[in-house]
Amino acid sequence: MVSCADACRGKGNPVAAADSTDGAPGGIPGRRTDGGTGAAAAPATGSAADGRPDGPAGRPPTPVVISLMLGMALVALDSTIVATAVPQIVGDLGGFSVFSWLFSGYLLAVTVTLPVYGKLTDTFGRKPVLLFGIGLFLIGSLLCALAWNMAALIAFRIVQGLGGGALQGTIQTLAADLYPLKERPRIQARMSSVWATSAVAGPALGGLLASYAHWRWIFLLNLPLAALALWMIARHLTEPVRSPGRRGPVDWAGALGVFCCGGLLLFALVQGGVAWPWLSTPSLGLLAASAVLAAVVVRVERRAAEPILPGWVWRRRTIAAVNLAMGALGLLMVAPTVFMPTYAQSVLGLGPVGAGLVMSVMTLSWPVSAALSQHVYRRIGFRNTAAVGIGLAALILLSFTLLPTPARPWQPALIMLLLGGALGLFQLPLIVGVQSTVGWAERGTTTASVLFCRQVGQSVGAALLAAVANATIAARLADAPVPGLPGHLDDVAEALDDPALLPRAAADHLREAVSAAVEHIFLGAAAAAVAALLVLLFVAPRRFPVLPELREEEKA
Repeated sequence: MVSCADACRGKGNPVAAADSTDGAPGGIPGRRTDGGTGAAAAPATGSAADGRPDGPAGRPPTPVVISLMLGMALVALDSTIVATAVPQIVGDLGGFSVFSWLFSGYLLAVTVTLPVYGKLTDTFGRKPVLLFGIGLFLIGSLLCALAWNMAALIAFRIVQGLGGGALQGTIQTLAADLYPLKERPRIQARMSSVWATSAVAGPALGGLLASYAHWRWIFLLNLPLAALALWMIARHLTEPVRSPGRRGPVDWAGALGVFCCGGLLLFALVQGGVAWPWLSTPSLGLLAASAVLAAVVVRVERRAAEPILPGWVWRRRTIAAVNLAMGALGLLMVAPTVFMPTYAQSVLGLGPVGAGLVMSVMTLSWPVSAALSQHVYRRIGFRNTAAVGIGLAALILLSFTLLPTPARPWQPALIMLLLGGALGLFQLPLIVGVQSTVGWAERGTTTASVLFCRQVGQSVGAALLAAVANATIAARLADAPVPGLPGHLDDVAEALDDPALLPRAAADHLREAVSAAVEHIFLGAAAAAVAALLVLLFVAPRRFPVLPELREEEKA
């Protein structure tokens, strides 16, 4: 990735200089590792730079915690509540051919702004960035409710995403700022519970509002929640005064470059294989343009005094390994969240509610496992706990291929329940661990890089696994021994919606084709889990270099 000259020399960045021996058997000088004795504690790196202690002074006020959970609920609900209202939105505004950009546009905006907001929180503090993000999300929600056509609604969803990017990264960073190391699993489990509740309640709430009120209320509902979170943050969240000497110039050129490069790349991944073939001129042109822009961004960031994407994010083994592992997590999550509902409806014959329940059981075990993971990583360390979790996840994903055809609904539901438990054991130790290796002045950038990699992994996974599914179904249709099957992939969705229109033998063959496609997708997800396991075993240090003052907090 990119770097700057000062970062390469470790100038003004004692953590970067010390991390050149990250993962050495004796530990980093001046740090202690998670579970190891380490070297003698040196002065706190993060606090020395900006006059601010790295550890929290005490438990945050209840209104602050509530406001953070409200902010997380805004982002979590927005990713699920719109889906069930799409028929009503299209019926009112039109634009069926482009409605998928209601989700893709929002995802693009969130993903490409995460590194920018992460750097801004390290430069100006968490509170102003969070207030700006909530305010922008509120404005975007109001504009969405007032949209007059599909193009306007897509544009305003992008505005929402620009605010959502600030919310998602900054709230995760504040959770590490406000809670001592030993209590971070508790707040992270609460955040996971918010996501789990939103995953279950969002589609149902969206359907109720679209059916019995109007789809515009989906966005109007955000206004009081955002206003309450905005008021509570402004009133109750207090950050220590920051030394002006640590604040450098904002790398606006790098921010623009990251935004444009990331936007082009994700646009190519989202549209490739859908709007046009992968090997077509638009796909190749977009990928080439994003590669050229990436080279430009590298050049700009090397010269920047305070780069948006600093090189130390990838030079430190701990952060680089967590980034890669979280990218693999984003990729493998496409299988249960995107393709499991299709499998449940098309192969198992369940309705939308039943399909949602099969998938949502994963969100019940995930936060429970995450909350309990602290008892594991305090004994065996962050890396080993995450390795156990992702190893179990790989086996669970592989077990999906052993299900009979057709399976009974409880069988994939059990797999989802076990998968949530394994991934909770994987994700939370990595987030808590990597946030504990950096001081305040680097925590926002580090957290944003982790979330950015997960989002990019999700986008790459959606494109890659969709291509695998399409290829499998196309091959099964081409070699079909029975007549009456759809002649083109575009007709498969319509046939699956009403299989009674097909001859019985054709309908059975089509269900078997979809089942085979989902099996291949879960094999791909298992491969991603194995890749994450290899990264943890061979790239991540055996002991995470936790800052000494945070280790003392945990013992207190």
